[in-house]
Amino acid sequence: MGLAERRKTLGYSQEKLAELLGVDRTTVGRWESGKIAPQPPQRPGLAAALEVSLQELDALLTQPRAVSRTTRCQQPSDHPSVGDPDEVIRREFLRILTVSGALTALPLDEAEALSDGVLRGAPGDFTRMNGHLWQVYQLARSKGSVYPIVRDQLTTLNEALAADTRGNSRPLLSAAADLFQLAGEVAFDASRYTDAAASYALAASVSRDAGAYDLWACALVRHAYVDMSEQRYRQAAQVLGAAERLAGRGDSNLATRHWVAAVQAEAYAGLGDLPACERALDQAEHVMDLSAGSTNGGWLRFDGTRLAEERGARYVQLGRLDLAEEALRRALEQTALASGQSYRRRGAVLTDLAAIGAKRRDPEHVVAYGWEALLLAQASSSGYVARRLQTLCDEFGPLSRDHRVAELGAEIAALSTP
Repeated sequence: MGLAERRKTLGYSQEKLAELLGVDRTTVGRWESGKIAPQPPQRPGLAAALEVSLQELDALLTQPRAVSRTTRCQQPSDHPSVGDPDEVIRREFLRILTVSGALTALPLDEAEALSDGVLRGAPGDFTRMNGHLWQVYQLARSKGSVYPIVRDQLTTLNEALAADTRGNSRPLLSAAADLFQLAGEVAFDASRYTDAAASYALAASVSRDAGAYDLWACALVRHAYVDMSEQRYRQAAQVLGAAERLAGRGDSNLATRHWVAAVQAEAYAGLGDLPACERALDQAEHVMDLSAGSTNGGWLRFDGTRLAEERGARYVQLGRLDLAEEALRRALEQTALASGQSYRRRGAVLTDLAAIGAKRRDPEHVVAYGWEALLLAQASSSGYVARRLQTLCDEFGPLSRDHRVAELGAEIAALSTP
């Protein structure tokens, strides 16, 4: 047994072990790969965390690293094969970006006919069509099922941009930026972080060309989620700071700036900053003061209905379990009545409640909520809920010795995050 195998036996992820020892995750990875050895002052703490003697630790460190076939198969690939839906989407992105970038250089006197030509007959109004696709995405139990529809719309938009040479390009650029964000959401839910980040970056670039500040800010918010999914909270906070400034230049009647605040709360919680997190949550709650029409049901959907679960999740991050449980139980009641994305939302709330049980070292609590979340993840094929559950496993620690928790962990490990 090597260092990595001992860590996994105790139920720790590299991130969790690094947190216990006060080192970076990459340091733990380099220890396990044999690239570096722990320094003498670090060894007693590492031995204690792994529940071994110093002599046993030396033996673990000298074991060659073994990578099983199962482990290799579970690693997500950043290089999808030819024909993979994400690769198709990425190619369409680049084609559309090439054409739309050229459109911004058209003289203004050539601009008026382009949008009119697109709006006559099929494919119709791209803005309305994109709005319909967002609704399909929101209601779909399996987000991956939206791939073919998104590809069709990407192809149609690309053909419209390439065929027309006259008109005001801004409406089409906004439609492209909107669609990039939707495709990024599909990729993100499928755990294709590289594709998601690329699509959000393209959405931001085209939004800038269109002068659409709210659309631009929302693209940056979604990009921040990619950073946070990999626990890069400081980088996410920087991106969100830029999104906050852009939202300030946007439409004050829209909910953009309040959504930015809600996501900033998550970044601050990841950084362990409770006061900043609560200030951001309080700012997000001002979305309730807006009149109808502050969201569009597409790239901007934040209406405050999820603030209870957001607040609960942030308190879990910060270790304020008493506050978290109260908020999450309230959110659980709301998701029982919600439609559309209730599978994904309810799965996330249940996972956070299970995490509370893990932090309290309460196996019954973990198993009760964890299994319910697992069943929802299996039913919906949601990569988002699957990732949340896999993060939950990082919290098991010594609870992994309980056969019920171990069985739950094995089922979670078998979840597909394509």
